[in-house]
Amino acid sequence: MNDVKPLPPEPTPWRTTLQARIFVTAGFFALWGLAIEARLVYLQVAQHADLMARAERQQHRTIEAPAKRGEILDRNGRVLAYSVDAESVYAVPTEIEKPGAAAARLCGVLDGCSQRDRRALTERLARHRAFAFVKRQVSPDEARRVAALGLDGVGFLKENKRYYPKLSLAAHVLGYVGTDGQGLHGIEAAYDSVIRGKAGRILIQADARRHAVTSRVERPPTSGGDLELTIDQYIQHIAERELRAGVLEFGAAGGSVIVMEPSTGEILALANWPTFNPNAFNRAPAADQRNRAIQEIYEPGSTFKIVTSAAAIEESVMRLNDPIDVSSGMIRFGARQIEDVHTYGTLSFTDVIVKSSNVGAIKVGLRLGPERLSRYVRRFGFGQTLAPDFRGESPGIVWRPETLNDSALASVSMGYQIGITPLQMAAAASAVANGGELLRPRIVRAVVRDGRRLATERDVLRRTVSTETAAALTGIMEAVVERGTAESAQLAGYQVAGKTGTAAKVIGGRYSTSEYHASFIGFVPSRRPALTILVVIDSPHGKGYYGGIVAAPIFKRIAEASLRHLGVPPTINPMPPVLVASAPRDAREASPGEAKPASARSTALLQVRASSATEGLMPDLHGLSAREALRTLAQIGLAARMTGNGFVVDQRPAPGVPLERGETCDLTLNRLTTTAPAPSRGTSQ
Repeated sequence: MNDVKPLPPEPTPWRTTLQARIFVTAGFFALWGLAIEARLVYLQVAQHADLMARAERQQHRTIEAPAKRGEILDRNGRVLAYSVDAESVYAVPTEIEKPGAAAARLCGVLDGCSQRDRRALTERLARHRAFAFVKRQVSPDEARRVAALGLDGVGFLKENKRYYPKLSLAAHVLGYVGTDGQGLHGIEAAYDSVIRGKAGRILIQADARRHAVTSRVERPPTSGGDLELTIDQYIQHIAERELRAGVLEFGAAGGSVIVMEPSTGEILALANWPTFNPNAFNRAPAADQRNRAIQEIYEPGSTFKIVTSAAAIEESVMRLNDPIDVSSGMIRFGARQIEDVHTYGTLSFTDVIVKSSNVGAIKVGLRLGPERLSRYVRRFGFGQTLAPDFRGESPGIVWRPETLNDSALASVSMGYQIGITPLQMAAAASAVANGGELLRPRIVRAVVRDGRRLATERDVLRRTVSTETAAALTGIMEAVVERGTAESAQLAGYQVAGKTGTAAKVIGGRYSTSEYHASFIGFVPSRRPALTILVVIDSPHGKGYYGGIVAAPIFKRIAEASLRHLGVPPTINPMPPVLVASAPRDAREASPGEAKPASARSTALLQVRASSATEGLMPDLHGLSAREALRTLAQIGLAARMTGNGFVVDQRPAPGVPLERGETCDLTLNRLTTTAPAPSRGTSQ
C-alpha cells in the first residue's frame, strides 16, 4: 500500500483577520501622524504670524488711560469747571452667553434705563465683539449695583467726567464736554487741544479667563493746561441775575449782556437768557444753548448812531453845534417815508444824537456818503469776526459801498439794514471809551501749563478815530444820559456816557409793529471808563419797548453792583483824600513793653492818594481803618479780603511789592493794634 502524504493544514481564519487589522491600524496611525505633522507644519509655519497675533490679543490688552482735563478758572482763581473720576461700565460680548438676560439684569440696576435702552443694550451685547460700553460715567451707586451682579464679561473703566460747580453760571462762555472727553461748545471746544491733554496707555496681561494678572503703564497720561478766563464770577452773576429779571419783567423772548473792560478788551461778563446747565446739556433745547451775544445778529437801531457820529466828527463833516433842520419830522426816499418819534425844530448836531432824531442822523449820513460811512463801519469792526476765543462767531451783515443807494444809506445811518452782533457793538463802544482803539475782545486771560502762566496780550486791531473825536463823542453820549433818551441810566456819583437803541424786527419779510430789539450801550465812569456794558433785550412786551425804558435800567443795576465790587471811586462829588495819622516805622516795630523814642511819640499826617501807587508799588496800609484801607485800594484798582475788625495790622502783598492790576490784597485787622496809633480823624468811621 502506497504511503499517502497528508495535505498541509489550512491557515486559521483569525490569523488572517488579525494581520489585516494590524495593517489597517498601522495605516490609520501613519495617516493620522502624517495629518498631525502636516497640521503642525501648517500652524507653526503658515499660520505662525496670525496665531502669535491672536495670542497677543487674548493674553494682552491695551486700554487707554484718559488724561485729566485742565481746570477753567475765573480771573480771581475761582474754579468754574474741573474734572472728576467716574466709572464707566463696559462688556466683552464674546464672553456673554445670554445677551438678553444680561441686558435685563444690567438695565434693572442702572438709573433711567427704559425699554428702548434695554433693547439697544441687548443688540450691543449680541454682537460678536471684544468691547462694548454698557453705560458711561455712571454714579457711584450705579457702579456698586452693577458690581454686585457679578456678571462675567462686565467690567469697569475709569474715565474723567466734567463738572461745573456753578451750574448755569457763564454756561455759554464755558460750553460743555461730551462723554468722550471732547469739548463740544464754548471755551471747552475752542481750547480743547489745550485743556484736553494726552491720553496714556496701560498694558494688561490676562489669563485664560481674561482676568487681569499684571498691568504695566506703557505711557502715562499728560494732564491738560488750565485756563484763566477774563470773566469775573461776581460780575457774571450780577449780569445774569439782572438780565433774567429784566427779561421776565418785560415779558421778553430773551436777551444778552456784555460787560467789558474798555482799556484791555477783557470780557468781565457775558450773559444770555435763556440759559442752560452744562452739567446736563443734553436736556436743554438747542435754542437755549445758542450764544446770542456772538451768534445772533440784530439791527441795532439808534445805538449805531455812535458810528455815524464818529465818522462825521472825524471827517470834519459836522461840528458839535452845527444846526440840522428836522422840523418836518420826516424824510422821503421815493415812496418810502422815515419819521422821527417826536417832532423837533432845528437841532444842533449834538442834540440830534441826544434826542435820537432819525431824520437828523440820516441827513448826517447823506453828507458823509456811502464810501466814508462804509469805511468807518469796517473800522469799528462790523462785518468781521473779532474774537478767536469764540467758535461760531457771526461776522454780521454790512453793505458794500457801491451798493448803497440813498435809501439804504439812510437806513444804515440810523442803524437799520445792517446786521451786527452784541459783541461787535460792545467792542465798538469800547473803542470810543478808550480813546479810539479797537481792541480784540478776549475771554481767555492766560493759559497755565507745566507751572508756567502764559498771559494773553492786549491786542489793538486798529485805530478807529482820533482821541479828540473820541472825547467829543463821549461828551455827546454823556448828554444822552444827562438830558436825552437815557436818563434812566444815570448813576448816583458817576458820570455815564451811553446811547439807547430801539429797532423793529423783521418778521415775514416786513418790519414788525410789535416786535423790537431794545438796547443800551454805555461806559462808566465816562472820563476814565472802567466798564463798557451792553444790554440787548429781544421782543419786550407789556411795559414798553424803547431802549431807554427797557435796557437802560438793567444797565444801571449791573453798573452799580459792578462798580461797587471793583471799588471804583465816585467821579461826581468824590470823597476827599483820606488823611490818617501814621507813626514812623521804628515806632511801629517797637515792642509793647519798650519805651518808645520821642520820634515815635510824635506823629505826622500822611495823605494817602492813588498817586502813591504811580510807581507801581503797594502802599503801606498799616494803621488804616477798614474803610480807609478799602478807599485807598479802590483808588489804585485793587480788591481786598479782610479778616478781623479794627485797624490794619498786617497786609499781603507787603508794602513796596510791585502791583498787578486786579490783584486782591489780604488785610488782617485788629482793634487793639500795637503797630500803629488810631487814625486822627474820629469821624472817618
